Amino acid sequence: MKWTTENMPSQQGKTVVVTGANSGIGFETAKAFARKGADVVLACRSLDKGEHAAGLLVRLLSNGDEAQAGPGGRNASAFARRELPAGGSVTFMHLDLADLASVRAFSQAFLERFPRLDTLVNNAGIMIPPRSETADGFEMQMGTNHLGHFALTGHLLPRLLEAEDPRVVVVSSSAHALGCLKLDDLNWRRRCYCKWRAYGDSKIANLYFAGELQRRHGKGLTVTAAHPGWTATNLQKNMCLSRPLNRMFAMEPWQGALPTLYAATSRDLRGGEFVGPDGCTGLRGYPAVAKPNKRSQDQDMARRLWDTSEELTGVRYETH
Repeated sequence: MKWTTENMPSQQGKTVVVTGANSGIGFETAKAFARKGADVVLACRSLDKGEHAAGLLVRLLSNGDEAQAGPGGRNASAFARRELPAGGSVTFMHLDLADLASVRAFSQAFLERFPRLDTLVNNAGIMIPPRSETADGFEMQMGTNHLGHFALTGHLLPRLLEAEDPRVVVVSSSAHALGCLKLDDLNWRRRCYCKWRAYGDSKIANLYFAGELQRRHGKGLTVTAAHPGWTATNLQKNMCLSRPLNRMFAMEPWQGALPTLYAATSRDLRGGEFVGPDGCTGLRGYPAVAKPNKRSQDQDMARRLWDTSEELTGVRYETH
C-alpha cells in the first residue's frame, strides 16, 4: 500500500514543532500536520520567510484550494498564533540552529507559550555550502544539521516526555553513507575541507543521535529517523546541475515529506527505525522502513558523539 497523508491519524490537540518549515519538505510537513488539526510551530531562521510561510499556510488551509492561494505575505503581527478553520493553529517562531543562543531563546520562549509538546521534527538543514562556521565556531553543516538540533532537543525533552505519545523525528539523508566522523576534528580544522564529506558527517551524526536518544530515553519516547530521497528543494541551491537533474529525477516536496510524516505518525513503527522512499534505490517512492549503512549503527561511536555534543553545546540531557 502506498502510504500518503490520507493515512495520517488525526493530530487534533497535539502540538508539533517543525524546524526549517518555511519551504520545501519542512513546509509540506507542517502543512500536513496542520491539515490534521495540530497546533504547528514553524521554527525558522528567516523572519520574513517564516512569517510568509505561516500566512501562506493559513490561506491554503482556509481556502481549501492551493491553486488559488496566491503569493505569501504578512497577515498577522510577528509571531502571532493563527487559528485554522478546521481546528489547530499555525505559529511562527524564530530559530537559528547555527547559534546556540538562538536555540536557547527559542526553547525558553516555546516553553513559556506552549503547555505541551507532542512531536518534534528536526528537519532543518543545509547542504554543501562553502566552508564557514556557526556563531559558536562549529563547522556550519555539523553545527546546523546536528549540534543545533542536539541542543534544541535537549532543551525541549522534559516537555516532550510529559506527553502521552511523544515523538522525535530526525531527518537525515542517504548521503549519511559518505560520513566517517573524526571526533577529534569534528569541525574540520586539521583536515582539508571537503564539503560533501562534511555533509555526510552531519547526516550520519543525525543517525547516531537518533539511535542514542532512543536507547537513552526510549521508555517514554519514540525516536525515528527519515530521509526524503531525491526531492527538489532549496537545499540543493549549491549543487551544480541541480535544475536539469531535478527535472529528470526529483520528487516534489509533498512526496519527499512523506517519509518524515510516516516516521512521525505511524503506529506501526518502532523506535530507532529509519524510513525512506521504497523505490529506485531509495531515491524515489513512498515511505517504507529503510536500511541505513552499517557504520551508522556503531553504538560506541554514537555514545562518544553524544558525549562530545554535550561538551560542545553545553546541553546536558537528564538521566532517565
